Parts: sequence; C-alpha cells; structure tokens
Amino acid sequence: MLSTRLVSLIESHWEEIASRLIRALRSNPEMECLAKQPDIELREWCQEILEHLGYLLSAPKDDEVRRRFEVLGRVRFEEHVPLHEAVLRLQILKDKILGFMHEQSLPVSGIQLYAERELEQRTNRFFDALIYHIVHGYEMALRRNYQAAS
Repeated sequence: MLSTRLVSLIESHWEEIASRLIRALRSNPEMECLAKQPDIELREWCQEILEHLGYLLSAPKDDEVRRRFEVLGRVRFEEHVPLHEAVLRLQILKDKILGFMHEQSLPVSGIQLYAERELEQRTNRFFDALIYHIVHGYEMALRRNYQAAS
C-alpha cells in the first residue's frame, strides 16, 4: 500500500493531532459536554484511534472493530454525551487527520498524490463506518433504557 508511510506518520504524531482536536473542541460552541472532559481523557481517546489507525483502516468491517465502536456509542449514552457531540468529535478528528496528512506531504509526484488520495478515501470510509457504529450503539442503549423505564 502506497499510503503506509503517511499512516505511520499519523500514528507516530498522534499527540500533535490530539492537541489540535482538543483545541478545536474547546473552541467549538456545539461541544458543551465533551469540551468539559479533561485533556487526559480526550488524549487517551485520540491515542486509542490514532496509534492503531493502520489496523483500523484495514479492518473497518471487522466484527471486533464494529463491537468496539458500538460499545463506545453505548458509553457515550451512559455518560449523557449528546449524540451530535459524539458524531461531531469524530468529524473533527477526521478533519485534523486529513489536515495533518496534507501538511506532511512530500513534494508532489503522481505516486504521492495517489497515496494521499488513497489514504483520504480509506479514512473517509472508515469514519463513515465508525459514525454508523457509534450511532447504532447509542441507539441500542437508548432503546434498552426506554424499555427498562416502561
């Protein structure tokens, strides 16, 4: 895969990307709940995704990945994090990853452009699936909570 170098670069610079995410969350008025989380929690969340990005990008349909992020959706529900904030955080993280990737690009050649484009497409597909699984897990927890209350 041509984008392996870019993925390794993202994985090894996860702290820089996490810092960008934290700044974006703190300055976004739509992130009332998640912006209040301690930096360490936000960094650990980023680290979990970014340090394993190569694996996660290659296994978006993997049952383990699906379960992991459905559980994350359930946890967000139990923490009373609004669903729109959980989704927006993922969208911001994706934006920070792609921004970092574009900044780190080598001088442009056809092969490098192909590698960037390939990674961008894989990242978009992964985050689309990730959002779906988090929403699914959140909705399952919401239904269970509703049924238990009935």
